[in-house]
This record gives sequence, structure tokens and C-alpha cells, in this order.
Amino acid sequence: MPEETAPQRIKLPPGSVPPAPRDSDGPRMLPGMAMIAVFMLFIALANAVNVLVHRTATRPSAVYSILFVSTMIVLGVFGFLRLRRWGWALLLGGCFFYSLGNVVLFIQTHRFGYLLPAAFAMVFFLYLVRTEIRDRVH
Repeated sequence: MPEETAPQRIKLPPGSVPPAPRDSDGPRMLPGMAMIAVFMLFIALANAVNVLVHRTATRPSAVYSILFVSTMIVLGVFGFLRLRRWGWALLLGGCFFYSLGNVVLFIQTHRFGYLLPAAFAMVFFLYLVRTEIRDRVH
């Protein structure tokens, strides 16, 4: 009888084997999470376009600040859609500062139109800060 030999193992370089799939117990993102991400993406892009169109009437420091915050929100949205914790944190900060900015504009101008987006952003902030949402990002 021929002698059976054990199969030889092949050594692969580190990183060449794809990682094992994560727990696949269905979608991890809630519909509210996706809706907030799309809303904040729209708000960030709208604010960036608005400040670029009206940059001659706006202080340069305000232009740079708004563009920086908008960039961070856009980065946070894409990280959040991939369920990354850093994306969640950036989006959380974006919701808070968008709400705070609208409250400051209301205080300066006394126009009640700034309170509605401030309230929406604060509700989104309070939704994102829940432990159920925080546990879904890694």
C-alpha cells in the first residue's frame, strides 16, 4: 500500500489573506442613521457652496471656518456610513456645531428662521449620542 503523506502547508505573507467576515446578523445601520448622514451631507455641501458664492460679503475667517467644518462633516458622513467610530464622532460634532451656529445666528439677528434647523440638528445630535447607535459603530 502506498504511504499517505500529510498535506504541506503554504506560508503566505502577512496581509494576503482576507479577514474573516464579521457577524452577519443583518444590517447594522438603522434607517435613522442613514437619513441623518444624508441630511448632514446635504447641509455641509449647501453651506460650502453658499459661503463660496458669498465670500466677498463674508469675513475671511468665517469663510475658512465654515469650509473647515463642512469638510469635517463630509469626512464624518463617509466614515459614519462605513460604521466607523471616528465618522460617528465627526458627525456628532457636526450636528452639535451646526445647531450651535444656528442658535448664534438667531441671537445675532433675532430671526426665528434659524431656530428650526437648530432644533433639527439638536434632535439628530441627541439621536446619535444614544448608546444603541454608539454600539453599532466600531
